[in-house]
This record gives sequence, structure tokens and C-alpha cells, in this order.
Amino acid sequence: MFRYLREDIRAVFDRDPAARSFWEVLTCYPGIHALILHRLAHWLWGHRLRWLARFTGHLSRFLTGIEIHPGATIGRRFFIDHGMGVVIGETAEIGDDVTLYHGVTLGGTSWAKGKRHPTLENGVVVGAGAKVLGPIVIAAGAKVGSNAVVTKPVPAGATAVGNPARVIDQQSREREAQAEKLGFSAYAVARDQDDPLVKAIHGLLDHAADTDRRLACLLELLEKKGIPCDDDVRSTDEFDAKYLSKIVD
Repeated sequence: MFRYLREDIRAVFDRDPAARSFWEVLTCYPGIHALILHRLAHWLWGHRLRWLARFTGHLSRFLTGIEIHPGATIGRRFFIDHGMGVVIGETAEIGDDVTLYHGVTLGGTSWAKGKRHPTLENGVVVGAGAKVLGPIVIAAGAKVGSNAVVTKPVPAGATAVGNPARVIDQQSREREAQAEKLGFSAYAVARDQDDPLVKAIHGLLDHAADTDRRLACLLELLEKKGIPCDDDVRSTDEFDAKYLSKIVD
């Protein structure tokens, strides 16, 4: 149950720039402590030592502020950042390389027996305070925005935001990609929010994305005209002399 501990700790370094040393992560990260104790509790649960498993989970909650039911299935390189207030239900299934932030709930919507908690496939990211409820699937690579309330499946690679959550459109995905290129992310911020600063940023991102599309079309046209789009043209005059006749033709 501890064979994956080294890669669990490596996952912290990959996703948290504040991590400085192996020893710091092992001793000061509650997400790692909760994961170690959960792997123990899950082993006990699988061997039908149910009370001892629940008590181990309860001890983990007391020590870390993270509540994971021993019956939950968790994959490799799972990372809980900060962690306080995270709740993961009994029938939740979590794939590899999943990231949860503080205040996340993977909960149920029914008192019926059987599968009643979400399934998070590989590479899913769930933002702070989000609630993912019911036996739904959050497909591989999807993101759930901060404070979203998700009760319906989310497709692979999509981003769901809001309450109730909705999958954001293509324009929003382009805006998010543009934001990441510029060094920050508009992740989990929906266009219909009233913050004027957010709207201004969205306008700039939309303009940048539109400019990128226009430049891509221009470069494609130049390539079709036989004009290489490289760094061998150093000035406007040189460009005019070398390629203007081709464009006119």
C-alpha cells in the first residue's frame, strides 16, 4: 500500500511550486498524510476489517481535515492541495493524476445502496469548493471550476463552471488557452459574471485569440504563395523587395 508513495510525493512537486524538499512534503502536506492513511484504511476495508478501516479514516479526518471513506477507490499520483474540508464518499472512484483543491466534495444525491458517488477519470482537476454529486462521470482531462455544483457528466477535456454547472463553450476554451499562453488562467471564471475587471480581461483575451486566428490565416496564405514565414526577413523594406511581387501575383 506504500509502493506508490514516492510517485505520490513526486506528483506534489509537479503540481505545487511551493514544495521544496521530499522531507517537507512528507511531513508538512496533509494531502499526503490523508492519502497514506487512506491507503491503509482501504486495505483494511478490502479485508473486511470495516470498523478498523472506519476508525483509521476517522483518525485521518481528525489529523488532516480531509475525510475519505475507506471504500473509495483512488488511483496513482493523486494530489490534494491544501485539503481542508475535502470529502470523498464511499463509492467514489478516482483515476490517476487527479488533483483536488480544498473544500471539494465528491458526494451522493441518494440514500439508496450501490454506486452513488462520482467517478473522476485520469487527469481531472477539481477547483476549490466545488461539489461533484451523484454517480456521474467526470471524463479524462476535464476541469471543474471553483465553487461549481456538478450533477451531470462532464465530457473529456471540457471545463464545467457555475451553479448549476455547465460546460463552457468554444470561445471560453479559446480564452482559457490564450490566458495560459500569457502566463495566467481565467479558469473557473464565467463570462456572465458582473465583475468589470473580469469582463475587461475577457475582452482582451478574445481580441488576442482573434488576432492569433487572423495571423494563422495570413501565414497559411503566405505559405501557399511560396513565401517562407521564417526569420530571414529582417525589415519591411527587405520584405517588400523580396516578396511583394509574389503577393501581387
